[in-house]
Formats: sequence, structure tokens, C-alpha cells
Amino acid sequence: MSSLAYRLERQPATTAAARNRRAVRLWLYAVALVVFALVLVGGATRLTESGLSITEWKPIHGVVPPLSAAEWQEEFELYKRIPQYEQMNRGMSLDGFKTIYWWEWSHRLLARGVGFVFALPLAFFWLTGRLEPFLKPRLLGLLCLGGLQGAVGWWMVASGLSERTEVSQYRLATHLTIACVIFAATLWVARGLTPRDAAARPAPAASRRLSVAIVVMALCQIYLGGLVAGLRAGLIYNTWPLIDGAIVPSGLFSMEPLWRNFFENVLTVQFMHRCGAYLLLGATLVHALALWRMVPATRHAGGAGLLFLVVLAQAAIGITTLLMVVPLDLALMHQAGGLIVLAATVVHARSLWGSYPAVSAAA
Repeated sequence: MSSLAYRLERQPATTAAARNRRAVRLWLYAVALVVFALVLVGGATRLTESGLSITEWKPIHGVVPPLSAAEWQEEFELYKRIPQYEQMNRGMSLDGFKTIYWWEWSHRLLARGVGFVFALPLAFFWLTGRLEPFLKPRLLGLLCLGGLQGAVGWWMVASGLSERTEVSQYRLATHLTIACVIFAATLWVARGLTPRDAAARPAPAASRRLSVAIVVMALCQIYLGGLVAGLRAGLIYNTWPLIDGAIVPSGLFSMEPLWRNFFENVLTVQFMHRCGAYLLLGATLVHALALWRMVPATRHAGGAGLLFLVVLAQAAIGITTLLMVVPLDLALMHQAGGLIVLAATVVHARSLWGSYPAVSAAA
């Protein structure tokens, strides 16, 4: 037998099941990319104070924006009835209203788009038998999370339509975190469908557990960032490393009962967000050093080192954003950085845990 024929015989055949896995994996990466864009547009909507410009929830009819001067005026009149207009934007022109309206409309359109990008291919893969049994409950769970997120989005907007001039920070942080859970879970499943490398050295069990803890820490840090955004806490205490002139400032627990400080005290919320960043940075450093000691010069160790550098870069962006009092471009870069950090933690953790079993053994 010639060497070429021998090599061809040794190569694994590309089965239909393997091709299906690849198609599903690429589809899920596309979904994650759209969710990434959605969260960024949501961040811009929040930073431009545009989130309350559409005062009604129209899941179907709302796809079509105002098409005439009369329709634009009707939407503007609805906006004039809420406290944000009365207290913050009284006297706004119709052109000014259109600017904030387009941000919120784009955010809602992207949210609907994610639903179609996920649901239609899911139906196709399911009905044509291209989904392995173990994938079905995972993908249905993601679909349910998406539906829940739509309801939470309106629940968030509704909090700013009657008595407040902005949405509740509790609801904003919840809305942001659920979006990031969907993003992370989508990447986790997609990464798990990567073909297994039989020659790869297994990661130590302790490092696998820590990698998952780091994913959870990244999600918690995003939740804290949502509270910071909801309270506009980044617009004050714009010094670093000191906060209000101290490493641990006074006034952290000035509210009663105690738990309110962690959600409503602007100083405490910003302090907790800073501490979360330090904790995440420290955890990724310890994780990288441990892997370099236990499995040096491996893909696992290299991935942990890269993860630490990504978190370090995000910390630098966060500090710069704070010191410059949250300009729009840096604030959006910081939000994008948070998603990139989350993606890096998920991809790294999933690689340590390994791909899903081979097609024939999947369950």
C-alpha cells in the first residue's frame, strides 16, 4: 500500500452525524454573535437614555416603526406622558425624540431577530433529525430563556414609565445578566460540539472546578456592572485606586436595612464592582499559575494565560472609563470587554472539561 493510500485510510471518515454537529456548532456561534450585538446596542440605549422612548410593548406590530409625520407625533405624545420627559427632557424636539426612539427600536428589533435566528434553525435541525438527543433539552432551555428575557425586558422598561425617570437598577441588572447567561450557555454548548482531541492532555480536576467558578464570577461581575449602570454610579467617585479618598471608604453601610446598601447605595455598589474586578483578576492569575505548574506548555496552560491577559485588559479599560467619567465610546468598549471576558471564561472552561462524547456515545 502506498503511503498516500495509507494516510487516506487512516483519516476518520466525515460522517453525516459529524457534519450535523459542525452545522449546529456554527449556528450557535452565529446566535452568540447576534446576542453580543444585542447587548452592545442595549448598552448604547441605556447610555443615551433611550430605553423609555417606546412606551408600549408591541411584540408583533412594534416591528414597524412610525412611517408618517402623524405616527411620529403620536409616539412623541405617548413619551411626553411619562416622568422622564417631564423631569429630564421637557422641551425636547421631535428630531431629538427620533434619535432616542431609533436606539430603542433597534434594540427591540435585534431582540426579535435573535428569536428568529435561534427558533427557525432549531426547528429545521429538529424536524430533519439533525439534533442528537442530548442537545434537545439544552436547546429548548435556551429557547425558554430567550422568551423569559423578552418578558423581563418589558418588566424592566415598565419600571420607568410611571413614577421613575429611569428603569429600576434591580431590573436592569437582571435583564443584562439573563442576556449574558444566554450568551454564555450558547457558547458552552457550541464549544462542547468541537471535535475531541484524543491527544490532548486532560486538565487537573481542581483547575476544571476553578474554571467554572471563574465563569460564575464573571457573570456576578456583569450583574454588579448592571447595578452600577442603573444607579449611574460610574459618574461619581472618579478616582482610582482610592474611592472617596480611601481604600475602604466610610459610608459603605449607611442605609437601613443592611442589604439595601448592596443594591441602592451608590458608593457601596461601585466599591463592590471594583472588588469583584480585583477578585476576578486574582482568580484568573492563580488559575494560570496553577496550570503552568501542573501542565506546563499545554493548550490548557496557554489558554489560562490568555484569559488572565483578557481580564487585565478589561480592568484597564474599566479604570480608564471611570477616570474619564464614562464617555460613551469607552463605556461601550467596557461593556464589550465584559462580554469578551465572559466568552473567554466560557471557552476556556469548556476546553478544560472537554467536548461532548463522540456522536455514537452522546446521551
